[in-house]
Amino acid sequence: MKKVRWFLLLSLTALGLLQAKVPNAERQALVDLYNQTNGNHWIKKWDLKTPVGDWYGVKVADDHVVEINLFRNNLMGPLPESLNQLTHLTALNLAFNNLTGEIPESVVLLNKLKVLKLEMNRIKGTLPENIGQMASLEEISLFNNFLTGTIPESIGNLIHLKTLNLSSNNIKGEIPSTLGKLTQLESLGLFENGLEGVIPSEIGNLVNMKELVLANNQLGGEIPVEFAQLASLKIMQIQNNKFDSFKNLQMMDSREFLVFDYDDGNHKKDFKDLNFSKTRMADTKFEDDDNDNDNE
Repeated sequence: MKKVRWFLLLSLTALGLLQAKVPNAERQALVDLYNQTNGNHWIKKWDLKTPVGDWYGVKVADDHVVEINLFRNNLMGPLPESLNQLTHLTALNLAFNNLTGEIPESVVLLNKLKVLKLEMNRIKGTLPENIGQMASLEEISLFNNFLTGTIPESIGNLIHLKTLNLSSNNIKGEIPSTLGKLTQLESLGLFENGLEGVIPSEIGNLVNMKELVLANNQLGGEIPVEFAQLASLKIMQIQNNKFDSFKNLQMMDSREFLVFDYDDGNHKKDFKDLNFSKTRMADTKFEDDDNDNDNE
């Protein structure tokens, strides 16, 4: 009888280890997210009585929440300030929902976050001034929201950034020269904002950039001569601005481009592929099919 009890005790202990709970602060942050974004009306809801690792779109590793993917899940309402408790989070994808309110300032404390995707929501306010603290970020996608203000200078500290898409917002001011520090950047989308001033010459430092979309702004002056250094560039759209001169574009070999769009009608370019939409920067790729299968 004692052996049976001992066996049951070991079994329960093992089961407890297998279902080890995430820290209370992390669990509460998720509960706050659920409550503030109208979880009862989500397409795929959470059963808060079950272990966090069983909640749809939540990935747990080593007893910590490391990923949240609630893409197109009918989230409505503001993000909670308590998101900063998810200190082990590496990916946050809340794109294509109905999020409102502002990006919490506390999000800058998520220094392990690599992917931040909040596109296609109704988020307003400004970008966190200290966004440069999020040193691990590799992708920021915030297009099609109602963001205002300017692009923070501190964004130049995100040296691992490969994708920055702030298109289709109400961001104004000048493009900060600190973007020239993002030497790993491959895609920069600032389409359809209210940006003005000249394009910083430092953009020429982004030699790994493949896609540059600055169309539909109020940018002026000359195209920087440093654009000739962008040897990896395949897609460039700078039309519908107020540039004074396009002469420096003649130094670029447009035959290597898939898309090369600007306003000077005096030069006709041959492209490999003209089947290109102005919303190219808004085309996103997700692994949500895998996520759906994992959580059903």
